[in-house]
Amino acid sequence: LLIGGATTSKLHTAVKVDQQYSGPVVHVLDASRSVGVVSNLMSKTTHDSFLNQVSEDFERIRLQHQGNASAHKLLPLAEARANASRLEYSPTAPKQIGLQVLDDYPLDELIERVDWTPFFQAWELAGRYPKIFDDKNVGEHARTLFNDAQRMLAQIIDGKLLRARGVIGLWPANSVGDDIEVFADESRERAVTTFRTLRQQIKRGGAKANLALADFVAPRGTPDWVGGFAVTAGIGVDELVVKYQKDHDDYNAIMVKVLADRLAEAFAERMHERVRKEFWGYAPDEALANDDLIAEKYQGIRPAPGYPACPDHTEKGTLFELLDATAKTGINLTEHFAMHPTAAVSGLYFSHPESQYFGLGKIGLDQVEDYAQRKGMSTEEVERWLSPVLGYEPAAPERV
Repeated sequence: LLIGGATTSKLHTAVKVDQQYSGPVVHVLDASRSVGVVSNLMSKTTHDSFLNQVSEDFERIRLQHQGNASAHKLLPLAEARANASRLEYSPTAPKQIGLQVLDDYPLDELIERVDWTPFFQAWELAGRYPKIFDDKNVGEHARTLFNDAQRMLAQIIDGKLLRARGVIGLWPANSVGDDIEVFADESRERAVTTFRTLRQQIKRGGAKANLALADFVAPRGTPDWVGGFAVTAGIGVDELVVKYQKDHDDYNAIMVKVLADRLAEAFAERMHERVRKEFWGYAPDEALANDDLIAEKYQGIRPAPGYPACPDHTEKGTLFELLDATAKTGINLTEHFAMHPTAAVSGLYFSHPESQYFGLGKIGLDQVEDYAQRKGMSTEEVERWLSPVLGYEPAAPERV
């Protein structure tokens, strides 16, 4: 069983998955590294030693985790909520409310927003762009990859081989405790949906607050707004991959997938920029270089369901329904709330100048039960979705 992807971790694989599965389990950092792992597993000479090394590594991680877990005590949920962030702010009203569809967005506009460092990481080359070109070990290889990428991007644009589609939405909203109510219009009389957020429960030092994303939205009585988005640059990528694979061209099959991922992230970055400056307009005079955009030196955040501040993937379903994202973009959600095409990004927009990305950390049973009630789900189902952040051991399922 190979576990991998952006929202997985070796810790969770070792502590949770490996303990419940009777066969071999391996954590693979990303898809580009799966070839080497599978080769080791299929080789008669390396199979046993490779799995023994993985097993020893997992056991070391589990022992370290046990020591760390005992050092972190969780606050009762009521105390964590009492230590919520109290932020004062006069929100800026968006210039336009509702949905905006961006069909066949120009790819050449996105190329200038590409963050190339993860491109090289996908090929297992360590180093930051553009300094990686000067690296005595990988610089030449990095330059070759980059030049090949530029040639493929030119082919993609000239031949219209990939298409970018997206939808963004801006709505009136207010926080209610740890939840965010989204309203149909400025009368704020009818909530069309509610986003459920989770609060940090690990005891914070000094004057640090126990954060939840709801803290960045004004409570009832003060008009505020939130946004959402879903974008893809992967329309057509599956067909290209099949074409390259039929030609036994694995290099270009991987290259087009990596580039589609980079373009999707660039699309998300570009849309957030336009939201700040145009559609919402709370930072109309922003003028940042691409490096500053990559470093997120702007006002506001765009957290995504399934990531550290919002680890519940099921919230993606709420977002997609609100955006009508599948109909508007062609992005589908699987039963596990993964997006297809995989070269896609979705999330929420917050405008508060003190909004920040944060890690939720571990949470207690009291918050899980409270969250389950708010979500209309069973505690067991919530535990399954939030397994990586549970600060306790739930009742173990039967081994499979």
